Order: sequence, then C-alpha cells, then structure tokens
Amino acid sequence: MATAEAGSDISGRPSDDDAPRRLDAARGLGDRVFRWQLTTAGVVVLAIMAAVGVFLLVRAAQALRATGFSFLTTAQWQPDVHKFGIAAVLTGTLLIAAVAVVVAVPLALGTALFISDVAPLKLRRTLIAMVDLMAAVPSVVYGLWGLFFFQQHVIGLTRWLSTWFGWVPFLQVDGVEADQPLASTSVYTASSFIAGIVVALMVAPIMCSVMREVFSQAPAGEREGAYALGSTRWGVIRTVVIPYGKGGIIGGTMLGLGRALGETIAVYLIISPVFTIQPHILQTGANSVSSLIALHYGDASDFGMSALMAAGLALFLLTLAVNFTASSIVARSRSGAQSEG
Repeated sequence: MATAEAGSDISGRPSDDDAPRRLDAARGLGDRVFRWQLTTAGVVVLAIMAAVGVFLLVRAAQALRATGFSFLTTAQWQPDVHKFGIAAVLTGTLLIAAVAVVVAVPLALGTALFISDVAPLKLRRTLIAMVDLMAAVPSVVYGLWGLFFFQQHVIGLTRWLSTWFGWVPFLQVDGVEADQPLASTSVYTASSFIAGIVVALMVAPIMCSVMREVFSQAPAGEREGAYALGSTRWGVIRTVVIPYGKGGIIGGTMLGLGRALGETIAVYLIISPVFTIQPHILQTGANSVSSLIALHYGDASDFGMSALMAAGLALFLLTLAVNFTASSIVARSRSGAQSEG
C-alpha cells in the first residue's frame, strides 16, 4: 500500500504544516508613535489644503454666480460693472510659465547631470550648496534684479528674435518692422518673455534638485558595466543615467511649472499689466493671475474681492492639479525604475 508523502494528506494536498506562515513584526511603542505622527501630519496637510479650497470657493461664490461660465472666457477686468474674467490673465500666466519651463529645463538638466556625474566630489558639494542657496533667495530680489538690470540687457536678444523669427506668430511684435533698426525699444520691455526668463531662474533650482536626486540613484552596477564595455562618460549618461531618471526629469519639470504658475512678486514688478489676450511673448504688456490679485487687492470692493477670490480659486485648482501630477510621477520614478540596456 502506498503511503502518503510526508507533509501531505491522503489526497495529495499540502498539510497545514507546509502552508506558508505569515510573518508579522511586532510594533513597539516608538513605531506606533512614529506611525501616528506621520498619519496625523498627512491628515493635517490634506485638511489645510481642503480648508483653503473651501475658503476660496465660499468667498468666490458671489462672483461666480454673477458671471457663470463667462468667467473663463472674458478678458476684461471690471468687476464693479460685472464685466470680468480670467481669459487674459490665465493666458498670460500660461505663457510666462511656458517660457520659464523652456528656459529652465535645459539649464536644470545640464546642471543636475554635471553635479551627479561629472563634477569632482569636493566641487559637487559646493555646487549643491549653491543651488540650494539660489532656491532660498526671495522672489522680490529676483524681481528687482530683472527690472533694473536684466531687462535692459536682454532687449538686444528680444529685438533679434523679433527681427529674424517674427514670422512665428507668438514671436511677432506689433508696430515694429525689420528694416527699422533705430525704432524705440520700449515695445520690447515688460514682456512675458522677460518675466518668463526671470521666473526660470527661480524655478531652475527646484528642478535641478529633483533631477539630481534621481540621477544619483542610478544603479552603480550598470554604470560600471557600461564603463567596462568601453562606454564614454557621455555614453553612460545617455544609456544609463537619463533613461533611469526620466521620471525625475518629468516630475522636476512639473514641480517647477507649478511654482512658475503661482509666482507673484517677480512677475508683478516686471510686467506691464494689460487686460487683453496677448499671445506675443516678446511684446510689452502681459499679465498673470497672481499679479492681478496683488495689483487690485488693496482697492477692491466687496464684489471685486469676491472676483479676486474666484481668480485665486482658478489658480489654486490649476496649481494643485500640476503638483499632484508631478508628485505621482516622482513617486513612480523612485521605485521600479530601469535603465535601458
């Protein structure tokens, strides 16, 4: 008679002794306190964010009821006569943020790669400290620098772009012809382009920090394997570091975009506010939601304050969506990231 194998019953199924055991580490008092603190901190952050959104929604309800959907399509800002909307300022906000991202991404990417893969160790620490220091500079300092120093030195570049690339719709400047080199330069000042470059210098350190952190986590084994196969330093960066850090590049870019969308003081100091949809980034005159609030907050009536709160609510929702998307991308880049072979 055949006997059942050890560890199984007559039917051949594994016995309870062979079933995988569930391991459960006992949590001590310190672990429970730490877990409670993290949970509380997360709930408090979400509660504050929800409270801000509810506050803006309640304060903006009067203006939103008066305008309805036209709040998103009207360019004028005359809340006292119920003719107001964020079409112009939202367009300016997106244009300034777009210029900032286009300028900041190559700068941040190159700096992050240099720090993580090229610079010597001693110089690397100094560069990291300098990048962090740039992120700590107040925005009003950037705004004053852009207004009194940078703007007058970038007019030549703006004129050159308008002269040779004016056939591109968003690089046109109304009232300026290419055969008039002595034309007034006032049409090139206080533009979305200048404000965007200044904002780019503000958001580049944030982008650089995120990218550098992800690049530094690229697998050392794959780096050494690429060198062993005869790859150059650029080859290692191209085939190992950049593919591994794609999530960090995208996440850092979107985090910088979120900061650029909400920048207030620097943009307010540089631009010349206009309440028309201005798609020409090189031409004087621009606006943004945050600078609109800073401009009219002090003299707004009760209804005008409700209109400003509605504009703030739109900016809050836009920035929130960008930051949540960036956080999810950065979180995915920290685990399971692979480089191309």
